Amino acid sequence: MSQNQPAADERLHWGESREMNALETLMWRIEDDPRLRSTISGIEILDCTPEWDRFVAAADWGTRMAPRFRQKVVEPALGIGNPCWANDPAFDLHYHVRRVRLPDGGGWPALFSAAEQIAMTPFDRARSPWESVLFEGLPDGRAAHMLKMHHSTTDGMGSVQLFSQLHSRTRAANPTKPQPPPPPPELLSPTVLLLEQLGRDLRAIPGLLQYAGGALWALAHPFTTVSTVMRFASSMARVVADPDTTGSPLLLGRSLSWHFFALDVEFADLRAASKAAGASLNDAFVAALLGGFRLYHEALGHPVETIPMAIPISVRREGDAAGGNRIAGARFAGPVGIADPRQRMQAIGPLVRGLRSEPAIASMSILAPALARLPSALLGAVVGSMTKSNDLQASNVPGLREDLYLAGARIERIYAFGPLPGCASMITLNTHGSTCCIGANIDPAAITDTALFAKCLERGFAEVLSLHPGAAPPVPRI
Repeated sequence: MSQNQPAADERLHWGESREMNALETLMWRIEDDPRLRSTISGIEILDCTPEWDRFVAAADWGTRMAPRFRQKVVEPALGIGNPCWANDPAFDLHYHVRRVRLPDGGGWPALFSAAEQIAMTPFDRARSPWESVLFEGLPDGRAAHMLKMHHSTTDGMGSVQLFSQLHSRTRAANPTKPQPPPPPPELLSPTVLLLEQLGRDLRAIPGLLQYAGGALWALAHPFTTVSTVMRFASSMARVVADPDTTGSPLLLGRSLSWHFFALDVEFADLRAASKAAGASLNDAFVAALLGGFRLYHEALGHPVETIPMAIPISVRREGDAAGGNRIAGARFAGPVGIADPRQRMQAIGPLVRGLRSEPAIASMSILAPALARLPSALLGAVVGSMTKSNDLQASNVPGLREDLYLAGARIERIYAFGPLPGCASMITLNTHGSTCCIGANIDPAAITDTALFAKCLERGFAEVLSLHPGAAPPVPRI
């Protein structure tokens, strides 16, 4: 535990909201279309194989410290209102925690192949939506831990908050850590949830009346109000509009299949390369990805200038509850055709800063409540139209720099693999220790030559790192 660990039997203050917010409701309900499944996975590489009993005990302890992992989702009757989390009376740790022995000599390909199959398998929606798998048999006595969760549970920053509090800072067991009891079981009736939602709607009427009073004031002060509304409306139009580009003709295919691979890049080298261009580390990351896409298209004889891409932008603020989802999506035309990595970074920076500063960047919080009440099939069509056109979704999650341990094993790397909500690729950078751990999830129906693409992505990072002489080369994990 961290130095700020809870005392006595206190649980973590993480993932405590009983009701899903509107964005989480969207993530949970759009899965009528299987291509929109919102599964996130983290793979931790361990320096040794933990003892199985200690690993299971750590998982049990984690579910008591963060009771979200002992909760299932309950939908209100008629699907009116947002789903709620309830302590599962039938929670069974044995279902969620598993062990897999990789074939001898299988290495990284065997690990990622097994992880892909687990990630692609839909959750049992009658249970808490997570799975923990210990992979044994990596070279040199190493092992890997995969934590698979539904995205409605948390976003990337929420995951970092969780790992920071649950992982140990020492290899040795800590006999003084808190030992809260399991949360008491709950029996939530869908009908009761519906009545609670109707009650919330009634209690919201005074607020609506107050809002109406504000609207009357606005009518009395038209010039002040109209200019504000017009600025916000203009910003929202930019935020929700499709990127000013079309998808690559090479990446049109879509399927239900996921393919994983990873890269390691030294954090200090990538940061130095970004500073050499007067850019941010995130600019360097996105520039490296787009460089990989450029090289892939050139290798196949179909160069393109731009591709539609999206990035999540955290709208988490100081004082927000830990866990959950506090993100907004931003879409733009990624400048693939700029060959010079310095110029590519300098083109990306203003694009991303402009999106972050949009007044309506969190407009999904305005639209999501209405979208969440649409029938699931229609909801999937609306949301899918905004994600299926993306050739790339990229996420940069600042991770933890200190040594962390799981059941006595030191965590050497943490790779994050986000979902493919109809897009061609999702590539995530998670900083762990001194390493930028880059996890790529690609649809092999879109990126048909996966080996070539992995090599091109490696070269894309090498292009950016070339701005810092002496930088270590990227290390592929394929």
